[in-house]
Amino acid sequence: MKLSSGPKTLSKRSASCTCFSIVCLLFCGICNAAPSIVLSKKSGPPSSRILVSGVGFEPNAGVDLYFDTKDEALLMADGSGSFSNIAVGVSAAVLSGTHWLSAVERSGGTGAQAEFEVATNWSEFHRANMKRFNPFEKILTVKNVGKLQLKWSFTGGGCCMFSSPAVVDGVVYAASAEVGVGIVYALDARTGAAKWSFFAHDWIESSPAVANGVVYIDSYDGNLYALNAHTGAKVWTYPVGDWAASSPAVVNGVVYVATDDGHVYGLKARNGVKLWDFAAKDSFPSSPAVVDGVVYIASNSATLYALSDRTGALLWSYLIDGNGFGLASSPAVSKGIVYVGSSSSASKVYALNAKTGHLVWSYPTSFWTYSSPAVANGVVYIGSDDQNIYALNARTGALSWKFATGNYVESSPVVANGVVYVSSEDGYVYALNARTGAKLWSYLTSTYYELQSSPVVVDGVLYTGGGYGDPSVCAFSLKRDAEPTIAGRPDVTSLRPDLALKPSIPIE
Repeated sequence: MKLSSGPKTLSKRSASCTCFSIVCLLFCGICNAAPSIVLSKKSGPPSSRILVSGVGFEPNAGVDLYFDTKDEALLMADGSGSFSNIAVGVSAAVLSGTHWLSAVERSGGTGAQAEFEVATNWSEFHRANMKRFNPFEKILTVKNVGKLQLKWSFTGGGCCMFSSPAVVDGVVYAASAEVGVGIVYALDARTGAAKWSFFAHDWIESSPAVANGVVYIDSYDGNLYALNAHTGAKVWTYPVGDWAASSPAVVNGVVYVATDDGHVYGLKARNGVKLWDFAAKDSFPSSPAVVDGVVYIASNSATLYALSDRTGALLWSYLIDGNGFGLASSPAVSKGIVYVGSSSSASKVYALNAKTGHLVWSYPTSFWTYSSPAVANGVVYIGSDDQNIYALNARTGALSWKFATGNYVESSPVVANGVVYVSSEDGYVYALNARTGAKLWSYLTSTYYELQSSPVVVDGVLYTGGGYGDPSVCAFSLKRDAEPTIAGRPDVTSLRPDLALKPSIPIE
């Protein structure tokens, strides 16, 4: 008897039959699979664009894409029941919170759904628009801001909290200060609970910048730190060489930061490699604003510099008249104009042509202006050590209104949905009507009366630091019953198509 050396091989006919059976099973599995959709991103601010892809629909079926209950797009599935990269826009009027994308077959009502979180980030001191303005805020309004309540308060180590918070993907980043130590915190935006902390070797006065999962912050210990935003682990450090009170800005993969010994750096955000270094016989307490290829930064010798963001080359400079403590105010840039306050003997707010550095207008305050301007809807808002908050016409510099607080205003305002928020060294944080200057709300956050941290507003919550003598972060929001409500998950069978829609073309 002949022994077999192994299993018999299949005949060509048997192999063909087996392959045909597998293909049939796979095809049947695909055909019988429930429809599903995938979004290009899971969260974003109002006005976002989402790309939607799906599988498991009927071949060549017409499919409507709904954002909540509004039919936003019609598409035609391909022969396998799939589609990809169909764009859906998020309305600028949408409230923050959980919303739903639904893909529903026009005939038959079969559908699939996915969550989308409408949320706004405030990623650095100036925010990405470099003018301390949040155009996406819809929850807090002139009518309801007077009902703000303390949501939570976190007290850190050290003695002070000069840092302005950054809020990114549901996490608040801020830093406290003490002689010989600076502490960076990541806090849960909902509860204020600490997620992690990082200890630097000296005082931290700057505000964090957050980009692509990394927190950038500098310290009086002479280092710029890059920290993992999820864990606080150190990614890299760069020795800037001297005190750094300037807050970093991150634009297009580059970190820009300035130091007290007269250097402005451009560093690769990924690894901290130096791209360029601008050196001046000066010091820079101001934070950079980076707009349209130009880095704008103010100096302690009362000079505003404009530098190339690629090379650090000087494009122009403007010397403020007078002498004294120079420019600690950080520039804001809007519609081709650079705005900055002066703490020199001139004590003015300046507007300069962003391309040439030529003076457009100036407005005299009664004392030094360390506050950085916010610009929104044609108005410049800025505080002064003369204890006032000013609203100036952005085009002419004419005074629209001013509001008197009880002490210096070195905090920088933020503007959102018709309300100006700003802190004063009288210990109060204020909410003012952006059009009239009328006080809408105030809260005594610090009994040490040196509140210098600049507030931010994100998704219906006001965040601010405690200032000198108070290493805390506070969050204020409306009561739940006072907040606008968002409709829940829609039933796909209740959604009605817009018959006037024409099929959308996939985005390549």
